[in-house]
Amino acid sequence: MKHQTSVRSSGYERLSTIDRLARWLTWPRFIFLLVLTFFLVSILFPFYWMISSSFKTYAEIGGRHPVYIPSALRWDAYKELFNYWNFQRNIFNSMLVAIPTSIIAVFLSTLGAYAVARLRFRGKDLMLNGILMIYLFPGILLIIPLFAMLAKVGTFLSFEVQDNLPILIFTYLAQTLPVALYMLANYFRTIPEEIEQAGLIDGCTRTQVIWRITLPLSIPALVSVSIYTFMIAWNEFLYALVFLNQRDMFTMPIKINTIFNDPSPRPHVVMAASAIMTIPIVMLFLAMERFLTEGLSAGGVKG
Repeated sequence: MKHQTSVRSSGYERLSTIDRLARWLTWPRFIFLLVLTFFLVSILFPFYWMISSSFKTYAEIGGRHPVYIPSALRWDAYKELFNYWNFQRNIFNSMLVAIPTSIIAVFLSTLGAYAVARLRFRGKDLMLNGILMIYLFPGILLIIPLFAMLAKVGTFLSFEVQDNLPILIFTYLAQTLPVALYMLANYFRTIPEEIEQAGLIDGCTRTQVIWRITLPLSIPALVSVSIYTFMIAWNEFLYALVFLNQRDMFTMPIKINTIFNDPSPRPHVVMAASAIMTIPIVMLFLAMERFLTEGLSAGGVKG
């Protein structure tokens, strides 16, 4: 008798749970969940396919029927990538380019953005709009005059333009500085001027105000800009393709393109290289998610 009572009560609880779910799941919520599921699948499935394909054999990737789950976790693609293609050298080259680009872009854009946001001088708005307009031009339009200019400067100062990573960093700054300056200028405007005025009254110089007051309050924006510029330099392909010729100097995007165009198809190796290139950016975004949200949202709100 007690068993029958417990079965009836559990069935009543199940029924009540279903009823509560049916009452909660209205048509607007159902459509929202459907759209959300579609976007999540469309975003996450390519990433899953890249990771899983790096563990597949060539037969599993090139077969007539798609294989969604590899039969085993094979590390052959990763071993070939590091032992035969020397991919660790390309990772090092990408770090040598991306990290200095991010640091220099944040430093220069901080100084320029603070001047635009706080100082008063003629042509300030025109200068800011002109810098932002440079970013609107596609990179392929700027690469030819930029290469010609650097070639003339290199001839005059006796240095090689091609296969020169510092020159490549300079070209990346031409792409990252405009948007970094614009983002930081908008963020600095949200910081109340009264805080800085109080520091100046207490005897701080303008440099001390920037270092002790403005920069600590701007950490979310600085982190957002640094990650954004790092991501641009980490994934950049066009400028690296033009300025780099030696295989030992290739960054990761150029090396992946070389493996992809190899006469013997190696799609699993390409997927392994793409996974190695993508995972650090994903981990960086997840680790700095709080700063990214604060920095990107606060820059568009007037304080």
